[in-house]
Amino acid sequence: MAWFRGKMSLCIMTVQVAFIILFGVLAKFGDVKKPGEQESNDPPKYAMVQDVHVMIFVGFGFLMTFLKKYSFSSVSFNLLISALGIQWAMIIRGLLLSFDSKTGKFPITYESMLTGDFAVATVLISFGAVLGKTSPLQLLFMMMFEIVFAQLNEYIGLHKLEAVDIGESMYLHTFGAYFGLAVARVLYKEDIEESPKEGSVYNSDLFAMIGTLFLWLFWPSFNSAGAGTHVAQQRAVLNTLLSLCTCTTVVFTMSSLFDKKGKLDMVHIENSTLAGGVAVGACADTLTDPWVAMLVGSLVGFVSVGGFKYITPLMTKFLKVHDTCGVHNLHGMPGVIAGIVAALVAYFATDDTYEVPIDTFYPARNNGTHNRSGFEQGAYQIAALAITIVFAILSGVFTGFLMKIPIWNEPEDDEIYDDNQNWILPEEESFEKYVINDKNLSVDSGLNSSEDPQTTKF
Repeated sequence: MAWFRGKMSLCIMTVQVAFIILFGVLAKFGDVKKPGEQESNDPPKYAMVQDVHVMIFVGFGFLMTFLKKYSFSSVSFNLLISALGIQWAMIIRGLLLSFDSKTGKFPITYESMLTGDFAVATVLISFGAVLGKTSPLQLLFMMMFEIVFAQLNEYIGLHKLEAVDIGESMYLHTFGAYFGLAVARVLYKEDIEESPKEGSVYNSDLFAMIGTLFLWLFWPSFNSAGAGTHVAQQRAVLNTLLSLCTCTTVVFTMSSLFDKKGKLDMVHIENSTLAGGVAVGACADTLTDPWVAMLVGSLVGFVSVGGFKYITPLMTKFLKVHDTCGVHNLHGMPGVIAGIVAALVAYFATDDTYEVPIDTFYPARNNGTHNRSGFEQGAYQIAALAITIVFAILSGVFTGFLMKIPIWNEPEDDEIYDDNQNWILPEEESFEKYVINDKNLSVDSGLNSSEDPQTTKF
């Protein structure tokens, strides 16, 4: 065990030192304004980055604290993966998209921070599918590989197919969900289903609800951060808010209807209420009618709750895919719906739809790079969605098999869903225990017989 601790520390520090060296050799600050130089009229970026930061570090972190014996690991490994993953994503995206062969450098900007957060969100979604069933080293390994695969997939979709996804519903949510499910399938063990540690208690669900509320509040920023104009950003914010609101009301309704006694299930409230943010993400800035966003939110609320109630048990039983957090219902299916909706929007959009030329939103349309028709753009949107799902599954299976190599310290069957394997925990029992033997009272913790048990603090 001591060697394991040393190995974990060694791996983390090795990765961090490597990142520092890579930044020193390859990175530079970009977009630095000189004195007197006019500032850009683009929408403010850092305010949105702050909002997305809250989602990544607080929202995702606390959302996964529902496991009764794994809360320390859920929120803290979320922090570790995010801190390392943002750096790694900046490096990968810099080399892939903005590397200058003349200077041998790539720029670091506000956009780098934002896209780094987005890349990390992909990993955190996958983390939810394998929550409690992996070691810290396995998570670190998964993060390193998934960010590379996810960025390659996004590069193909955005820059080769030119399929638009402003809120990353396809390239982030769908990819992260199916990548994580593929890893979960490879790591599946029969004992996972029998573990008494998988489950929540009253307080753990309450902490998880904190994560839900932060994600719900800041999701409009997540979907609008990449918008190119103030008008598009405002439209993305409002569409996301309306979708979240209608999704939430449907989730409460369906959760009660699906229960024989008409009670609500906290799992649905924690997760499915967020699905509306995913479902409009791919076209949040291009949806021009508020009722459409509301309809999509309503639909995905029904689908998500139904997924928790019926689809998740079937996936576990027949496909041997154990989804700890239900990412398929929050990110997977809503992401697919988002991709389909985005394709329909791209198909029906015309030059008269927006106040600016349509190639502002769809670079390949009309006078853009490829002069595509609405039908062609919609077809490319569907192609990007299909490629994302297939690539996510294949790369997830590949990564999952590599994660099973013994050097990554995969937890044993009795170690899953348990903080005790990685954390110094406070005593489980903080109260004094009294043992009654016949007529005598004795204190199990060593209370002197001269002390009055009635005055002892519990």
